[in-house]
Amino acid sequence: MQPVYPPGPPVPPFAAAPPGPLAVVAAVLAGCWTVAVVLLPQVVGWGAEQALLASGLNRPVWLWPVVSLVTLVAVGVPALLLALVPRSGAVRATGRAWLAGSVALGVLGLLRMVPAVHHEAYLAALALVAALTAVVAARLLRSDTPALADTPAPADGPSPGGVTPLAVAAGLALLLPWLWVGALGGLLETVLAALAAAAVGLLAGVLLDAGFWARFGAGRPTRPALLVLCGGLVAGVTLLLLVAGTGHSGAQLAPLLTLPPAGFVLGALQVPTDPRGRPTGRAPVRWLVGLGVFGPLAFTDPEEVSLLLSTTRDVPFWVMVSAGTGLAVALVLAVGYGVLLPRRVPGRRFAVAAVAVLAVAGALVYAGPGQPGLHGERLLVVLRQQADLRDVPATPGVAGRDARVREVYRRLVDTADHTQADLRQDLDRLRLAHTPYYLVNAIEVDGGPAVRAWLASRPEVDRVLVSQRLRPLPAPAGTSRGDAAGPTGPEWNIRLIGADRVWSELDVDGSGITVGSSDSGVDAGHPALQAGFRGGDDSWYDPWEGSRSPRDKGGHGTHTMGSAVGRNGIGVAPGANWTGCVNLDRNLGSPARYLDCLQFMLAPFPPGGDPFTDGRPERAPHVLTNSWGCPTIEGCDPHVLRPATAAFDAAGVFVVAAAGNTGPYCGSIDDPTAPYADVFTVGAVDRSRRVTDFSSRGPVPGVAKPDLVAPGAAVRSAMPGGGYSVLDGTSMATPQVAGVVALMWSADPALVGDLDRTRSILRETATPVETSPQPGGETGSCGGTANVAGAGLVDAYAAVRAARV
Repeated sequence: MQPVYPPGPPVPPFAAAPPGPLAVVAAVLAGCWTVAVVLLPQVVGWGAEQALLASGLNRPVWLWPVVSLVTLVAVGVPALLLALVPRSGAVRATGRAWLAGSVALGVLGLLRMVPAVHHEAYLAALALVAALTAVVAARLLRSDTPALADTPAPADGPSPGGVTPLAVAAGLALLLPWLWVGALGGLLETVLAALAAAAVGLLAGVLLDAGFWARFGAGRPTRPALLVLCGGLVAGVTLLLLVAGTGHSGAQLAPLLTLPPAGFVLGALQVPTDPRGRPTGRAPVRWLVGLGVFGPLAFTDPEEVSLLLSTTRDVPFWVMVSAGTGLAVALVLAVGYGVLLPRRVPGRRFAVAAVAVLAVAGALVYAGPGQPGLHGERLLVVLRQQADLRDVPATPGVAGRDARVREVYRRLVDTADHTQADLRQDLDRLRLAHTPYYLVNAIEVDGGPAVRAWLASRPEVDRVLVSQRLRPLPAPAGTSRGDAAGPTGPEWNIRLIGADRVWSELDVDGSGITVGSSDSGVDAGHPALQAGFRGGDDSWYDPWEGSRSPRDKGGHGTHTMGSAVGRNGIGVAPGANWTGCVNLDRNLGSPARYLDCLQFMLAPFPPGGDPFTDGRPERAPHVLTNSWGCPTIEGCDPHVLRPATAAFDAAGVFVVAAAGNTGPYCGSIDDPTAPYADVFTVGAVDRSRRVTDFSSRGPVPGVAKPDLVAPGAAVRSAMPGGGYSVLDGTSMATPQVAGVVALMWSADPALVGDLDRTRSILRETATPVETSPQPGGETGSCGGTANVAGAGLVDAYAAVRAARV
């Protein structure tokens, strides 16, 4: 039954006096301006950040503070005029709300200076700053409505009937899409997200307090339309300003769609009156906004809302799904609440029952189609002492190389066992899950900032990095499949470097050599790759999903392996064998996953085996192709993988790595392992033997990079499912150089493990290429041609002939 209250004190006429036409026009124009000024910079700012990330450039620290402050000025000036000039109380309340919202955006936006990799620190700062801003705003925005001041009851006292539970129910409805598509991070991250959401809800309650709603007729049952439509619209723009500053870059995009329509819901919740004719106040605002922002804060990792994952149905896709679903829910709530509440307010029992139903539904969604559990980041603890491999005998030849690998493996394991013993014991005592590594003397550990601080203080620890962990998806991302026609003979890139002449004239195809690939995986059933798989129980490893047979969802690894050893005219060394490991999942990796695969390549082990005790170093591949880099967004620092490549160098395993696709900027070869001196780094050229614009350039401190270039534009190779695709990148060029090394070592087994001579032959037999002037170097070419093209274009025919001499 609709509650009946005795009449309260009359509301003074000016409190809801109709504004003049000029004031209305000014408010409408200011509102449209505010929406445009808020939405455009948020979307463009995120897009610019993603473009910088894709280009391999660091995000400028000043980007989001500048965006936030410019938005503050652009919105704050017209809002200030609305707050001061018109005589209408409603218009002035509009200006005050938008001015306060722009200030909140400016303050909260400054927090995005915290790198996204430190999400817990950002959430803690957001909770603290939002709460402090709410306290300050509450003092500055005290209501001046006489009707409220003259009433004994507090302006924001308990809401009548079931109004607050109805707000909770609306908030839970907005949370449902995130319970379906999202996944929580770590425990601390989730708790901090809840605190931050509560603080933002508290701030929203201050900005949209009882004084604000009174200006639009709250407490006057005879004018609900003005309150729901006009008050709700102004509240929605205010929420747009608030959520634009809430969340790291990317995490704020979804609530920009879902929260503003909730302003109409809040307006409808203010219609019911208490015995004194007062607005329902802050409590409904706090609950609805707090629950509305908790979803994107807790259930998405801002680093995964990235264009790097946009090629498949990954996190960006599901964030869009959640945003679209949330927008639909918000609109339904706005219409339902706006139509029903002015007519009849449900009793408290009904409202509480609605909350219970939605809570149970949310729990079922989360436990069923959702991704229950905690999926926080881990820590990579790098120890000070690394294995001493300087005096390992550099014996060439197949037998000599196998002996070197065994000795390197022994020293690495002994060093790790000795130096990690105390730390592992303490981690066991504290019940912190951990994974030890030997290739780099390091341990991956579960833990947050407190554990990180404790680990960093230990004397045996050199540094502690964040090891990224991708959160699960509600449905598989799907498998990338090729749409290009199959090859009809040796591809143009094979002919350009003369690999087809090696097969036909020198009768060398790579037989007897094994090429190892760490990438997104390999489709072993592809006709061009099936016969080349080495087989056995130690030729495949998947640290992400534990698959027992080679597979590839992303397609990148199948394509690159096809260019190295594929048959049917796509691979440089079609007679070589291959082994594989999955270090990229959905196009992203982490320091630990890169180490998982590199350790497997040094000393393969059977499924379920212990890398420390079950490794088989004599089964190590001869050549490694690595079309990946580990940037800071994945947790790497410039030196973290340096001990790993040094170990392969000592073991006589030839490591080839992609220069990167962040050209034409000079000094853009910077993601490990490409800058390392003991890695053979490869850039890309096109059909015209011209270095591609995307190919990363030197200089690199202390060493000339890239070492040489290979075809990397419009390269046709294998894709999962038996198809083919034409792709660009230094990723495509790198495996071709690995294939050339396989041809060289197959032609002269005495050259196996002789890394210095192999590198010299590759450089000495390379042919000139064309380089275009590039920005940033004193000579217009990054300090010299060597920093753009290295020694030139790899020549397979000349290199194999030189290897036989």
